[in-house]
Amino acid sequence: MLTLSNLKRPAEYKRKKRLGKGQGSGHGHQAGRGHKGTKARAGGRVPSWFEGGQMPIQRRLPKRGFKNIFKVEYRVVNLDRLQDFDETEWDIVKLEEKGLVISKGRKMKSPVKILAGSAEDFTKAIQIKANAFSKNALALIEKNGGKAEVI
Repeated sequence: MLTLSNLKRPAEYKRKKRLGKGQGSGHGHQAGRGHKGTKARAGGRVPSWFEGGQMPIQRRLPKRGFKNIFKVEYRVVNLDRLQDFDETEWDIVKLEEKGLVISKGRKMKSPVKILAGSAEDFTKAIQIKANAFSKNALALIEKNGGKAEVI
């Protein structure tokens, strides 16, 4: 039976290294920090990006190009992928459920665009609601008696 009188320290217990507590401790004097230098000082942390005084990489590399912050990144679906399903009415929620567009992560809230892709043999009459359509996709849908609605 376990009582207060017979409690024992766990076998894997390891004492904390007591630094700077005199020469007799074995970790006195410089307390395991070596001689001088940044890491020997109080608060001496070297940033992860510091390259020892060498010209930093973000300053060595040339600046190139430009990033358009207003660019719209679409989640795209090709019509030939819709041909394989029995469904005739499609919307964004149904496309996500069937796994045709990404429904998680960074692109989760991006608009959905329907593309023709390589669907010259697309013959299905479908009704589809999406954020955007390519000209070829719109023409193919309407040619087959379907309806494309921009939401």
